[in-house]
Amino acid sequence: MSEIKNNWTREEVSAIYHRPVLDLIYEAATVHRQHNDPQEVQVCTLLSVKTGGCPEDCAYCPQAARYHTDVDVHKLLPVEEVLDHAQKAREAGSTRFCMGAAWREVRDNRDFDKVLEMVKGVNNLGMEVCCTLGMLTAEQAAKLKEAGLYAYNHNLDTSEEHYGEIISTRKYDDRLKTLDNVRNAKISVCSGGIIGMGEGDQDRIGMLLTLANLPEHPESVPVNALVPVAGTPLENQERVSVWEMVRMIATARIMMPKAMVRLSAGRVKMTTEEQALCFLAGANSIFAGDKLLTTPNPGEDSDKEMFQILNLKPREAFKGEAMVKFQQIPLA
Repeated sequence: MSEIKNNWTREEVSAIYHRPVLDLIYEAATVHRQHNDPQEVQVCTLLSVKTGGCPEDCAYCPQAARYHTDVDVHKLLPVEEVLDHAQKAREAGSTRFCMGAAWREVRDNRDFDKVLEMVKGVNNLGMEVCCTLGMLTAEQAAKLKEAGLYAYNHNLDTSEEHYGEIISTRKYDDRLKTLDNVRNAKISVCSGGIIGMGEGDQDRIGMLLTLANLPEHPESVPVNALVPVAGTPLENQERVSVWEMVRMIATARIMMPKAMVRLSAGRVKMTTEEQALCFLAGANSIFAGDKLLTTPNPGEDSDKEMFQILNLKPREAFKGEAMVKFQQIPLA
């Protein structure tokens, strides 16, 4: 059984990441089978509950107010509409429902009160409820936990060294502080990053090193391929290859054996064969639905076909120890 450790060195991670790709896939697949059911993939749905108008300058994001993109600004959706989306996602097979708001940070106002209502409502559906709302204080994390929040997503995006090239409106330490607040509130941590933003291999290694050396590994690690959007500073970036995604997923799987490694943004450009390589390398979660916040994603029919071809099965909500911890009733 592979060791769980939080004291990785850059040299160790670099040696894993730079292995011949077939050897790397083989090792990651072996680790994956030691800790997870390799035929099981969690299906998640991500909904933008408040779109556009964000004051941040994240170079990849079409929701930043300062960039001229095709994203229409929408205020916070009504609670009933969000719960209707969640119900439909559940009926389509999703067991985790994530709500994203284009905020720099959470503010203690009526919008936050509405989000707390959304969290309670989705939790009552028997789904793992996740939010990504920007920076979060310890008090706000505690309120979300009390409302029934299962997980909070707050990506590191890239390495600390490359971070300043992508974002100037907040610091890397701000992201790490939010992750601390989430963990201290006993909320499951979801944190990963994006590749294809002009970073080098050392930046990709650095991001994984930071994640794996947190006091506890994130329960969920999304690996995103940049989807370039016209009007953003990264609009002309070339698409990353499947081999780059495989290296990231495989290295993440070896370093964080029990984490859900999420094959996230960028799937719309990947063939079934390319996605199969990612699952073989240790990915065990995807986002379903034709949109990821504001960027395109494969439709439900194509995902169902892929699951049939690869003989994959959806992972149930609150599986294993979490089922007892969160005292949820499993879905039929």
